[in-house]
Amino acid sequence: MRRLGDGVEVALHCAAVLAELPAGKVLSGRDLAVLHGVSESYLLKHMRALTAAGVTEAVPGPRGGFRLARAPEQVSLLDVVEAVDGPGPAFVCREIRQKGDVTSNDPCAYRKDCFIKRRMLAAEQAWRASLRGQTLADLMTDARAEIGSGNLRAVAGFIEEKQR
Repeated sequence: MRRLGDGVEVALHCAAVLAELPAGKVLSGRDLAVLHGVSESYLLKHMRALTAAGVTEAVPGPRGGFRLARAPEQVSLLDVVEAVDGPGPAFVCREIRQKGDVTSNDPCAYRKDCFIKRRMLAAEQAWRASLRGQTLADLMTDARAEIGSGNLRAVAGFIEEKQR
């Protein structure tokens, strides 16, 4: 449908890690950046967006960090995508059909929305509905089934060591 910003990947991975934290615990932005091999400033930009959207909470102070604001079952993938990339439409019709040298001067020809716009918006609605129907809990189910046990243990160990 559209190319999502790179921040969506970072945000989804961070949210998935935060979904594994014990209640009341946090991970620092620095530790999340180290875990994912990205710069802390880049990661924090996206974590601030998640916090502004109510997906995560930022706990201030020297022992602060981030945690999910809601249970993983209550955070849709669309919540994360829209937090980072915004809720605006992926396709914007500029009505170029009315601008060329070979356009109709009959205003009735353009009473309906552009046929391309209608199809693109319908596809986007289906895409958003699909993301709305999937949660962080679903991602965690996939992770447990698909990530090798060694990697799962390594991430769990990292979380155990770094949680505050």
